[in-house]
Amino acid sequence: MTAPSTFGLSSEARNLHWLLSNLVEEVPGVHSVTVVSSDGLMLLSSDPGLATAKAAGGQRGPRGSSADLATIVSGIGSLTVGAAKLMDGGGIKQTMVAMDEGSVFVMSISDGSLLGVHATPDCDMSVIAYHMALFVGRAGHVLTPELRSELRKSMESAQ
Repeated sequence: MTAPSTFGLSSEARNLHWLLSNLVEEVPGVHSVTVVSSDGLMLLSSDPGLATAKAAGGQRGPRGSSADLATIVSGIGSLTVGAAKLMDGGGIKQTMVAMDEGSVFVMSISDGSLLGVHATPDCDMSVIAYHMALFVGRAGHVLTPELRSELRKSMESAQ
């Protein structure tokens, strides 16, 4: 994984980038990770993006694009919130989709943002859920509107 540039970012933003990179590098079976704002915009991503992945000759995450994973995570989040409302189920904590060739995990962050992970089909789901919960616990209290704005601008300038 090529780490995104954190030059010029606040210490909180650099810390979130570090936490995200650490999740991908340290947890077996994780392909890619993204954080999506409550309005569906990608705030953080472990992937350098489609152009970089294609140039490297490989794919990471869905179709090689971190934007694709962010779109999937946002859609899953929206669908599960709607389902919970229809069923009077309360707030959504975590959603997991197991497929033949991989898994997608989505976990709510306190401000309405979502953490999404794309993993291998043979991953240890409990280990991934545990590390996602650690990330959410560490990131949730620092993901302020100001930090979300900073992260959004940094993602826009990287594209």
